[in-house]
Amino acid sequence: MSFVAILMGSDSDWPVMQATVAVLKSLGVKHEVRVTSAHRTPVDTAEYVTDAVSRDCEVFICAAGMAAHLAGAVAAHTTRPVIGVPIDSGPLSGFDALLSTVQMPGGIPVATVAVGKAGAKNAGYLAAQILAVADPDLAGRISADREASRQKIRKANQTLQSQL
Repeated sequence: MSFVAILMGSDSDWPVMQATVAVLKSLGVKHEVRVTSAHRTPVDTAEYVTDAVSRDCEVFICAAGMAAHLAGAVAAHTTRPVIGVPIDSGPLSGFDALLSTVQMPGGIPVATVAVGKAGAKNAGYLAAQILAVADPDLAGRISADREASRQKIRKANQTLQSQL
């Protein structure tokens, strides 16, 4: 059964990446979470990517802060989609992570989402949408989630309007 692999360069990324896991769980998407570093454990990272692909990993989500480049390192070892989540840490508050994630050489793409928790959440949705291309049931769950979000905003507006 296919799954999404969520990789973090450090366990300090976990508070942000819990948003990814929450989205995938809510949509019923199988996933794994690992801490592995592009720079401190490069061999372990490459071995995990190879193993995950052999077990039918369809999408990788990679989170790293500062100028770490976990998403690029993973993309170098697979042709499966890779989504990079820049973590808002360090003296540049994630700007360095954004640039190191988004600035990939031609031919080795990494889809990059927003810095921080919003990006982590969107990474989960994007991975699910990629899987949903071949899974009509998942596509239906994503559509239902979008409709629930629309209804929540409409209700918030109605509440505000009644208070004005």
